[in-house]
Amino acid sequence: MDLEKNNALPVTDPSDKPEKLQNDSAMTRKGAYAAISYMASAVLLVMFNKAALSSYRFPYANVITLLQTLCSCLFLYAMRRWKIISFRTGESNRSNNIPASFVPFRTLLHTLPLALSYLLYMLVTMESVRGINIPMYTTLRRTTVAFTMIVEYLLTGKKHSLLVVGSVGIIIFGAFIAGARDLSFDAYSYAIVFIANICTAIYLASISRIGKSSGLNSFGLMWCNGVICAPILLVSTSIRGDLKAMMNFPYLLFPGFQVVMLLSCIMAFLINYYVFLNTTLNSALTQTICGNMKDLFTIGLGWLLFGGLPFDLLNIIGQSLGFFGSCLYAYCKLKGK
Repeated sequence: MDLEKNNALPVTDPSDKPEKLQNDSAMTRKGAYAAISYMASAVLLVMFNKAALSSYRFPYANVITLLQTLCSCLFLYAMRRWKIISFRTGESNRSNNIPASFVPFRTLLHTLPLALSYLLYMLVTMESVRGINIPMYTTLRRTTVAFTMIVEYLLTGKKHSLLVVGSVGIIIFGAFIAGARDLSFDAYSYAIVFIANICTAIYLASISRIGKSSGLNSFGLMWCNGVICAPILLVSTSIRGDLKAMMNFPYLLFPGFQVVMLLSCIMAFLINYYVFLNTTLNSALTQTICGNMKDLFTIGLGWLLFGGLPFDLLNIIGQSLGFFGSCLYAYCKLKGK
């Protein structure tokens, strides 16, 4: 697809990638752009979600997920109708034939496992950020790299070099050092974070496996996720009474809360796009490592805005080790090792 002629947002097209990139050997300029954009949007999304759940004490995490999904569908529908984007690889966004469903029903069924893993990933991740401070949340989430490496091997048989495995080991070792003296230990919250790590690994591996065989680009996969997940979330929140209870939330009409929710929805849309783009252009493991590299900024902002973790030299050492391991991995990918 010629982006300059179509004036469209970048999408992924597996047919345009050379064999070297498909084998996950080296990162291209477009892949680096996707990775950096993901890290920036991810930092902001965690901040806005934490502000809604903790600062405003909004108790309905599932409602936030529903609003983010509905907004994503709305953005995608509008951009496709206005021919800014396309949903299929190799398809011109200027096509005059735009069916109401955008993608065939058979394609929706093909992406069903991906959508369900996305729904589980969203719900568990949203719950995991509620009961734990930002620095420890990012520390525990850093262990996702190990789960991702295992799931990638089980689903796709992908193996990594000793240098890559070593960099992942440094990241995990740093995470355990950073959390060794956490005095705010909460067994339930910690368990939810580790479950979120497993869900994240399954979701990212599903993108690599199903995304490339569906014929859809990043926007098309996001559309299928939204079309499948939105009705499930709507029914679930209605049955639980969350939508009705939300109407009595004291800060519902407060401008600050509304701005936080709006920005959370916008960041959720951007991060979903960059997750697809980064995972398909690079790999599921690269996507996870990018999540670790942005943690340095997330921890700093979380410390300043929300507090919750006193200064501790052991924690600083662990965080530094994790960041060093992430940089080592990035070096391996840039050099094609």
